[in-house]
Amino acid sequence: MPDALRWHQAIRFRRAGSTPPPDAVARAVKFPNFHLHLAAPWTSAKPFGRRLLATTPHGDIAFDFVIAGTGYRVDLAKTPELAAFSDNILLWRDRFSPSADEQDETLGAHPYLGSGHEFLEKAPGRAPYLRNIHVFNPAAFVSFGLPIGDVPSFKRDIPAVVAQISRDLFLDDLASHEARINAPIADDFEPALYAPAVWRTQSVVAAE
Repeated sequence: MPDALRWHQAIRFRRAGSTPPPDAVARAVKFPNFHLHLAAPWTSAKPFGRRLLATTPHGDIAFDFVIAGTGYRVDLAKTPELAAFSDNILLWRDRFSPSADEQDETLGAHPYLGSGHEFLEKAPGRAPYLRNIHVFNPAAFVSFGLPIGDVPSFKRDIPAVVAQISRDLFLDDLASHEARINAPIADDFEPALYAPAVWRTQSVVAAE
């Protein structure tokens, strides 16, 4: 898809947010002690005896246990295994300038990936090894305009990654493959094996 369309789909998903599956909600609301607090972001939290006290626009709420779903943040420079060369990786903000109503710094920090989910170089020739790193997680979101890494993406994206890796491995060893293909091929058997069966035309001399 064109960059503008991929970006539009990504920002559309980001602004819409995501929801739990309906069956998960149906299971939760069956419990009489389940309560959903709408429009109640936490503005602060502190210990409250053996509990936790959260401050919200609707007042303080005490919790026995807390599971924090913080979402994703894409920052390649803060990823230990990428930090040393993160400045060589092409990002969406390096490649695409969205319209004023679709500006988004968070999406701009996502890597701009190739068709096989591989990293691309910000400056061609400076870090060719980046093509050997493939991204199959939410950081690939903007490059494909759809969520990546969840179950629905398996059928669509895993074959693309596998195909790209297979192609790269083959082309990296192309010289050896070519030598093998063009190497002399030994005879499967000697001509003596079929010599008695070779048809020989016999001369017929007409009598005068």
